[in-house]
Amino acid sequence: MKISATDVNKLRKATDAGMMDCKKALTEAGGDFDKAIEILRKKGQKVSAKRADRDAKEGAVFIYNENGSEAVLIELNCETDFVARNEDFIALGNKIVELAAKEQPADLEALKNLSLDGKPVKDALVDAMGKIGEKIDVSKYERIAGDQVVTYLHPGSRIGVAVAFVGANGKDVATVGKDVAMQIAAMNPVAVDKDGVPQEVVDKEIEIGKEQARNEGKPEQIIEKIALGKLNKFYKENTLMNQDFVKDTSKTVGQYIKSELGGEVKVAGFKRVQLGAD
Repeated sequence: MKISATDVNKLRKATDAGMMDCKKALTEAGGDFDKAIEILRKKGQKVSAKRADRDAKEGAVFIYNENGSEAVLIELNCETDFVARNEDFIALGNKIVELAAKEQPADLEALKNLSLDGKPVKDALVDAMGKIGEKIDVSKYERIAGDQVVTYLHPGSRIGVAVAFVGANGKDVATVGKDVAMQIAAMNPVAVDKDGVPQEVVDKEIEIGKEQARNEGKPEQIIEKIALGKLNKFYKENTLMNQDFVKDTSKTVGQYIKSELGGEVKVAGFKRVQLGAD
């Protein structure tokens, strides 16, 4: 039977599939619109099953921060850098991150069960696999809120950061916030300050410090003191407020924030999403 261009275009708008895929599906379905949609869905499922064991380590980080007091970050993965630059892939990432900001799901699984254009996100991912031909998945989802939230997306969309400030009291923290977000992108701190470092990390660093001191032949009675000194160095290098500010290493990040915004403005927390990182 003859498949009209109008029918093909209608199916394309309904499914976002390519023109040729839509024409083939309609031909196979004998012009039955619903059956053609099912054929396209099955194509996506076949691609999904075929690519299930493939590594999807490429992709992009997407950020949504419309109101300036809350931000959402997701990592959307694919198999190749070429697809990560694909317009359809980028559009899908932007849709998902905006949906997550609106619906505020509790976790990644809940995000995948949200309805996107009339179907669960997880089904939209399957459809995208059929259209694009690679494994596609959302692997990270983060939310953060504060009096003011400043975001930064590193060129190439491989690292995204959101920093939450409290105590701003009407002050514009955008410029300072971007500097701090760029610091986090570059230096990857584990916490805002030493009080935020998980106890298991502290214990591990102390044990490493002790082992290093013993290997250097230090007397046992000073092992603990040496280990605590190494822990302080860890805090200096790995907590945001104590790190040297990359734009001016004569001061720490904490000193920079205080000098620019005053002592009442604090970093309440941050989220950092890096493509492919654990």
